[in-house]
Amino acid sequence: MIHELADVKSNNIGDGTRIWQFCVVMENAKIGNNCNINAQVLIENDVVIGNNVTVKSGVQLWDGITVKDNVFIGPNVTFTNDFTPRSKQYPESFLATNIEQGASIGANSTIIGGIRVGSYSLIGAGSVVTKNIGNQELWFGNPAKFQGYVCKCGNKCDADLICLKCQEAKK
Repeated sequence: MIHELADVKSNNIGDGTRIWQFCVVMENAKIGNNCNINAQVLIENDVVIGNNVTVKSGVQLWDGITVKDNVFIGPNVTFTNDFTPRSKQYPESFLATNIEQGASIGANSTIIGGIRVGSYSLIGAGSVVTKNIGNQELWFGNPAKFQGYVCKCGNKCDADLICLKCQEAKK
């Protein structure tokens, strides 16, 4: 389903994906199956989005970003792809940013280009992420700092790395 008020140039959109009003999706972007791309999202050409991804309103996914399956990107998350931006001056290549499977990025966070956000990690709302995030790690703050571990279910783990909700051990 592509809303009639969306501007979608790409033919690389998976089955069951919904793209809502006022979105712009450029010609070479790739979006997987069963994604939900909320209103007012921009997706550039060199962007790959996996399956079952949710991108909330007000997000721009710039060239060089790869989003794996089952990722949640909260409203107004900001990504960058160039350390030294200048008007009308483009780098030879944009920084590659990888958001791994199952990661969740809280609303209004900023993700500096060229980093990896690990599988099932959780970034708290309003964080500024300047470093790679490991698998199942919890980071928040400005700048974001390591705060512990989270379970694949999304809940925090105790000091023994056991989930406080489902009792599963961090793997």
